[in-house]
Amino acid sequence: MAAPGPARLLRAAAAASSRRWLFSASPAAATRPGCGTVRAARLFGLSSRAALSSDDKITVHFINRDGEKLTAKGKPGDSLLDVVVDNNLDIDGFGACEGTLACSTCHLIFEDHVFEKLDAITDEEMDMLDLAYGLTETSRLGCQICLKKSMDNMTVRVPEAVADVRQSVDMSKNS
Repeated sequence: MAAPGPARLLRAAAAASSRRWLFSASPAAATRPGCGTVRAARLFGLSSRAALSSDDKITVHFINRDGEKLTAKGKPGDSLLDVVVDNNLDIDGFGACEGTLACSTCHLIFEDHVFEKLDAITDEEMDMLDLAYGLTETSRLGCQICLKKSMDNMTVRVPEAVADVRQSVDMSKNS
């Protein structure tokens, strides 16, 4: 059987225009613990059938470094990094490595009752947390924590300082 011609492919693409996807080659998406289904692609456009209602979303409250409360919603399975990025929250430097476990900029501090219910921490996450400023007993990386219905209305705190190599480079330019 011959491959479809370009005209047929264009018609098929136009017919499926309500379901556009932007694929990400991020290897971290496959390694996130507790996220259920591996997220191989980030949704670019939705058909009305695929859209989640606001009842299906999980509300997260972030207490920013300056004490400002930022509230956002995410879908079950989204990481907290996804929630920050998808909602365009103004948290300076958050997620610099885009969830590849190469930094600790998405360091968050959880309330005790929420922290106790989180999935086990991996050695790779623990290594990155060792580099984080303001580490506490309930610290985790937001890129490794995926939303569950039981987390609805949780509050997480962004530490007052962040360990980001970009800051040390900028500071050395001023010296």
